[in-house]
Amino acid sequence: QVQLVESGGGLVQAGGSLRLSCAASGRTFSNYAMGWIRQTPGKEREFVAAISRGGGMTYYADSVKGRFTISRDNAKNTVYLQMNSLKPEDTAVYYCAATSAAAAIAISAFRYDYWGQGTQVTVSS
Repeated sequence: QVQLVESGGGLVQAGGSLRLSCAASGRTFSNYAMGWIRQTPGKEREFVAAISRGGGMTYYADSVKGRFTISRDNAKNTVYLQMNSLKPEDTAVYYCAATSAAAAIAISAFRYDYWGQGTQVTVSS
């Protein structure tokens, strides 16, 4: 198993930026494709961004494309989500997730096996 711990959430004004981090421990981090998924109360989890094991492939939801950037540092066992030009509709709990599936990248929340506890991001208007 891999354990995931997110950090970096908080309150920011619209147009601002935040950088989320997710530290992994346990099994070899580079064995897992990683993703960020978010959820607001009463709604299903929404895929945000994903990155392949080596970091060479990324994928974004249309709602965040051009504003968010996912990256990873396998030497530090950490995945990041840089969020720029934040909007009030980006307000959610953001979860880091990992998958050991054979696919290079997972673009659905349902494909992830391991999850962090989440970090709250609140964007005020």
